[in-house]
Amino acid sequence: MTEELEQLRSITSVALIADFALGRGLTMRSVLEGSGIKEAEVRDPSTEITLAQEFSVMRNVVTGIDNEPGLGLLAGLLCHPPSMGVLGFALMSSANLRNAMDIALRYADLSFTTADHHVEEHGPHVWVVRDDGNVPEDIRRFTLERDLAAIATLQQDLLPMRVPAVRVELYVEAHPIYEMFGAVFGVEEVLFSMPQSRIIFQSSMLETPLPQANVSTARFYEQQCNDLMESRHSRSGLSGRVRQLLIRHGGSADQTRIAADLDVSVRTLRRRLAEEGTTFRELSTETVGLLAEELLIAGLTVEQAAERLGYSSVSAFASAFRTWKGQSPGHFGRLHRGRASVRS
Repeated sequence: MTEELEQLRSITSVALIADFALGRGLTMRSVLEGSGIKEAEVRDPSTEITLAQEFSVMRNVVTGIDNEPGLGLLAGLLCHPPSMGVLGFALMSSANLRNAMDIALRYADLSFTTADHHVEEHGPHVWVVRDDGNVPEDIRRFTLERDLAAIATLQQDLLPMRVPAVRVELYVEAHPIYEMFGAVFGVEEVLFSMPQSRIIFQSSMLETPLPQANVSTARFYEQQCNDLMESRHSRSGLSGRVRQLLIRHGGSADQTRIAADLDVSVRTLRRRLAEEGTTFRELSTETVGLLAEELLIAGLTVEQAAERLGYSSVSAFASAFRTWKGQSPGHFGRLHRGRASVRS
């Protein structure tokens, strides 16, 4: 759970929650207290925060406004596609609701939700199932309300008609304020105190085309989402820490040295990297490749770069570089020398 709390996320959700809290009388200072997020960062869409920081902000808001049923519903009404940046534009240009749903679930860390969602096909019905076991209990109801209201708001923004749900099932207890759920989702049957929260739609309704559908635009923004997620994942988790340590050591440290820096055994290091879908060798090769590119871009000769990275010979370095980039280091250096470094 600790590693999950450290995963990087967009500032999107915090910015929306801050706007909601300010409208309810809280100050930005009280909203961000103890989160480690600066006020200027809230208005910078490129800001990245951790899940733990987002939970901290939610807790401040819920505590500051009194955690009453329905609070999250009002916060969710502020969630619109443009506020989610490239993800929002990817949703708007999707072919249909099913495609938009798929993109939203695939790139959930770029959105407002902090819970996990997945889709299940059950004959003529599609279930959107929610798992909020990772959300602290004191803010779980708020996040459920906010996410459900946001889903309904986004759907109405994407399509100028309501797509009715077949049934809505919620883990929370019934409350008069929750009559709004039925109206929001166009459904009469809302069940409470259920083991799991989920929304059930007719599969055929998800094939409804979106008015702003555009294949080229959708492909462009989906690629932007993918690039952003890959960049973020490369800087989070244990693999991200290993990369940073390798960079600090100039790419020449072995896994025994890195394991010692992390205060874990080599065996544990291998196991945890395998759980993240990578190996020390892959990370080392990737990091050395990035360092090699930067050295050449900075103006070092091939000989100097090979020596700096600890290669026994220039030919060994040149052979490795061709494997990474498909071209000789000399050719790469001539093409890119003087450009700004792009490594995060």
